[in-house]
Amino acid sequence: MNELDLIIKDGDVVLPEKVHKTDLGIKDGKIVQIKENITDSAKQVLQAKNLFVFPGMIDVHVHFNDPGREEWEGFQSGSYMMAAGGCTTYFDMPLNGIPSTTTEEALFEKVNKAEQTSSVDFGLWGGLVPGNKHQLAKLANAGVIGFKAFLSASGNKEFEAADDQTLINGMNEIAKLEKVLALHAESRTITDFLTEQKKINNQLSADDYAETRPIIAEVEAVERAIFYAEITNCPLHFVHISSSKAIEKIQQAKQRGLNISIETCPHYLLFNHTDLVEKGAVAKCAPPLRSETEQTKLIQLLIDGKIDIVSSDHSPSPFELKDPEKHHLLSAWGGISGGQFTLLSMIELAITHDIPFEQLVKWTSSNPAQRFNLPSKGEIKIGMDADIAIVDLKQSTKVTPKTFYAKHKQSLYMDRTFPCRIIKTYSRGNLVYDQRQQLSQNVNGQWIK
Repeated sequence: MNELDLIIKDGDVVLPEKVHKTDLGIKDGKIVQIKENITDSAKQVLQAKNLFVFPGMIDVHVHFNDPGREEWEGFQSGSYMMAAGGCTTYFDMPLNGIPSTTTEEALFEKVNKAEQTSSVDFGLWGGLVPGNKHQLAKLANAGVIGFKAFLSASGNKEFEAADDQTLINGMNEIAKLEKVLALHAESRTITDFLTEQKKINNQLSADDYAETRPIIAEVEAVERAIFYAEITNCPLHFVHISSSKAIEKIQQAKQRGLNISIETCPHYLLFNHTDLVEKGAVAKCAPPLRSETEQTKLIQLLIDGKIDIVSSDHSPSPFELKDPEKHHLLSAWGGISGGQFTLLSMIELAITHDIPFEQLVKWTSSNPAQRFNLPSKGEIKIGMDADIAIVDLKQSTKVTPKTFYAKHKQSLYMDRTFPCRIIKTYSRGNLVYDQRQQLSQNVNGQWIK
């Protein structure tokens, strides 16, 4: 064989079925050898003894707000942050840029920005909003991963929630296009009613915010979307599911043969309502952090294989939108900033609950690749893209403003210490993050259509 570009030697490699100490040979961005003691010449050799070699994480749910709101988080800062967390592919949501990604023109405006500034590969969601049904085929043909709709207010006036007619007609069209619809599933009728009652009564505490978005609002929206999916045959991906009752309803639908996947987020697994009470708006998200009892149920459902994908829902904002001197909890921006910490969070959970690493990477890598048809990503196999995260379990990571690479440093995760550290991240064989040095950004990202 011709000279390899990189050999990763003696690492504990997380393969699809087991963790195995072996070498990886990489050439032209692909994994070309997996065997012990590779002796071919190589341009670079990385000694990975006592380190774990994970497939790069695929985060199917981030908000980078670019173009138009890049002061919140742009592709440049956001993608480097993801690389620092061992993520090598992300899907950007359509709502917080200006314009929102609801037309073909807006899609290509976003593509142009991302291709110039992204460290790692990216996919883009299109939006389903009232009045854009005629745009869905154009967006699908242009290369969106799928479509996103909100069943409650998105918080962004440029991206309206889908009413029932928009939803069912959009689902019918998306099914014909053989795409997936990602849904923020909370009942707008319930959440708007309860929020208005709280404001009238000046009830603005953490408990009050949680009560405006109860589990029943999530369950009602999930059930309604499932009914429409039965009629339209539209594949669904439920984002940031936060409750065991919602998962129960989705699992029943999956058992009836519906094409549905379930995503949850690390903040629902590592944190609970107590953190919202203690930390305030940096812990505000929708659906809200649930009770400790619900958190425990969610972890068990994950372990039991009832959840398909874990993604960050990285949703940053300038601090002034969460500043307690300017906003009470009902008016503060709702979103968790923490895209860098998903793989670290899952490794912590795996260590705590004795979950095999090969199971962990199903949630973070292989299931996302399979669900969204990324045939060259998600696993460490010969012929796959060399998307790799090198992890040290003998070092820890404390989240500080210096170690968190998001544009804004206020986060629910601040001061948390993870029992592991990302050492290096490779995107298609190119080094995009190295914990030993602040690299000048390697714009390596390619648009995944």
